[in-house]
Amino acid sequence: MVEIILLAMVAVFVGLRLFSVLGQRTGHEQEPRMPRPVEAPPKLTPVPQSVPDIAPVAEQESDGLVAPQAAAGIRKISSADSSFEINEFLIGAQSAYRMILEAFWNGNKDDLSFLVSDEVRDSFNAAIDARESEGHVLDNKLIAIERTQVEKAEYVSGNARVTLRFDADIAGVTRDKDGTVIAGSLSDAVQTHDIWTFARDVKDADPNWKLVETDEAA
Repeated sequence: MVEIILLAMVAVFVGLRLFSVLGQRTGHEQEPRMPRPVEAPPKLTPVPQSVPDIAPVAEQESDGLVAPQAAAGIRKISSADSSFEINEFLIGAQSAYRMILEAFWNGNKDDLSFLVSDEVRDSFNAAIDARESEGHVLDNKLIAIERTQVEKAEYVSGNARVTLRFDADIAGVTRDKDGTVIAGSLSDAVQTHDIWTFARDVKDADPNWKLVETDEAA
């Protein structure tokens, strides 16, 4: 019972700390990516790049967790929102990255609606519908998140936006309706480099961040 309660608490924490809005495709060949339901999130296995105790913003820059151009924005968000803590945000963002991808790969539209904006949700739902109409099924796996960095942060009129770069390894296979592999390989992970932007109105009582934009890193 203790393990069940702790897992439930972790699921609620992740759901409350991260809500975002996607936009387009991420890095992998298969299509965009999506989240797991807040009520029943996936198993949150630790990612290789754990986010250690993070130093003040000035020191974070040298560690590569916060790009120099994002430091001022992080300070503004922290000043406007006393609940914002960069270490917790990055840990939650990594979990959200995994949940969103898995929800999209599995075609879980309801799960996506909790974590992404309406525009991003519609984009992903359209991709899921197109995939299903062709009888295709994704069998993808996030192998590792090698690195997460804050690329940009801004706070304007109560709205906070944080843009992150995720460098990850993903193994993916696309199967047809008969289960035959038509693309990809689960034995050969592909490096992906994604740019995701999370946003939140800090004046809103809702503490959730949502994924509002996604793109491939240059």
